[in-house]
Amino acid sequence: MKPIRTYLTLLVLVAGCATAPTPPPVPTPADATFSWYQEAARTQQVLRIDTARSLITVTVRRGGTFARMGHDHVIASRSIEGFVAPDAGRADFRFRLDQMTVDETALRTKAGLTTQPDDDAIAGTRTNMLTRVLEAERFPLVTMHAERAAGKGDTLRLTVNLHGESRTVEVPTTIERSNDGVTASGTLTLLQSDFGITPMSVMGGALTVRDPMELAFRIVATPLPR
Repeated sequence: MKPIRTYLTLLVLVAGCATAPTPPPVPTPADATFSWYQEAARTQQVLRIDTARSLITVTVRRGGTFARMGHDHVIASRSIEGFVAPDAGRADFRFRLDQMTVDETALRTKAGLTTQPDDDAIAGTRTNMLTRVLEAERFPLVTMHAERAAGKGDTLRLTVNLHGESRTVEVPTTIERSNDGVTASGTLTLLQSDFGITPMSVMGGALTVRDPMELAFRIVATPLPR
């Protein structure tokens, strides 16, 4: 057996040589929240998220005395769907866990990560992330609801639903408005433990997953076709 190589996933350290089969994608369930926007479009402007131009990334980092034995990772979603109602000051969007990518070279460079795991390590990390950590078959979606924070300009109150748990945070957001729609971008830090996850460690804590997850988003929304 090859030497064990330990890698950080989104929420846990995994051994690159011990992978489980990736489950097939399951159908995306209907979202009753989205029905609100379909009805609202009768009386106000509603924008649809442009999946091709929107991106969410999560960077997770290793820690501990033997941190050099692991890798930091960048996980990304390019499959975001949802709606924005500017007049109502709200947005709802979601993405599937089984459509996320792991360690795209350009995204690692942008995050300031100087190493690049090989293809086998990336595949092992992704498989274990979905099956062992995030339980993607049970919790296939991450959903987010955003509202304007009253009296705080473009700050948003963002509720994140992940792995059966929800947390709400206020996020300073850069919002660009034009005739073509709206672009919102920002960064925030979430804790694994806030979603009922205990950060994993090995070797008595000498190699650990840090609790914080650094999330960056750029959401582009354009008018619904008439």
